[in-house]
Amino acid sequence: MSRAESPDVRPLDVQLLDVSEDVLELLLGLALGDAEPDEVTPPLGLGWNAARIEWFRKYHRDAMTGLDGASREKSWAIVSGGRIAGSIRLKRSGPAAVETGIWLGRSFRGQGIGRLALRLVAAEAAAAGATVLGAETTPANRAAQALLRSAGASLSGEFGSVRAQLPLV
Repeated sequence: MSRAESPDVRPLDVQLLDVSEDVLELLLGLALGDAEPDEVTPPLGLGWNAARIEWFRKYHRDAMTGLDGASREKSWAIVSGGRIAGSIRLKRSGPAAVETGIWLGRSFRGQGIGRLALRLVAAEAAAAGATVLGAETTPANRAAQALLRSAGASLSGEFGSVRAQLPLV
């Protein structure tokens, strides 16, 4: 097969975008249409109810103040190919430690977007002075565990959760 006949194998274009009010509404639209409520918010009743939507907006608005703000948390929209694909966050959990969490819309999963977003947020964490990036997931969330392992994190399980630690230096 010649170069002209080869399939499109361009690398993924993944970026982190600060959450503004406009971006927040785009994230909410993605969550409502392409994610299960429990993948995105704490359990606050059944389905995408008013309490979950209110929590979602408040969470991202509070995180707009950044790692040094009152919430000690920062969230970004994950953008791939010019489209919002999900969200990733950092939260200060110690003097040199931060915790991350991620969700992607169903239609964006399995494409390597999460791996690249995790790499970008790890760079943000290191730039903020963190030496350790942590994460927590459930034993059933094999995709999250595989993502964390692929980044070089060590995983341990206790009390029904899986904790990951990724050294940043």
